[in-house]
Amino acid sequence: MKRLKKKIAITVEKTSTGYSAYADHENVFSTGKDIPELYVNLVEALNLAYEDEGVEITTDDLQLHLDLKQFFQYYRVLNANFLAQRIGMNPTLLSQYVRGKKTPSEKQTTKILKGIQSIGRELADLNFI
Repeated sequence: MKRLKKKIAITVEKTSTGYSAYADHENVFSTGKDIPELYVNLVEALNLAYEDEGVEITTDDLQLHLDLKQFFQYYRVLNANFLAQRIGMNPTLLSQYVRGKKTPSEKQTTKILKGIQSIGRELADLNFI
């Protein structure tokens, strides 16, 4: 089986029953009650789409795109105030982004994403004694 050279961009939207998603440059759509189920369903749909090309899709081939409000609704374990302090952003401003009251600029979005990714790397490298 062949592998993809780059990740497939997936736009995710919150619905009343869970999540819906579509591949930005493919004719593939899927749904799931939560993000893990959405991943499974997307992989299945994309493998069907790429079947004739002999390409195997895994979750590593997907790049999910969520807006900040959806992200913080799903990953409630992340504290927006802590993140704001961590990345040097006004907590009230980040709270407005999270609630969808304001839309962050591309620069602010990048700053927030880099902060979240930094925390993720730190957590991935932790071990308990």
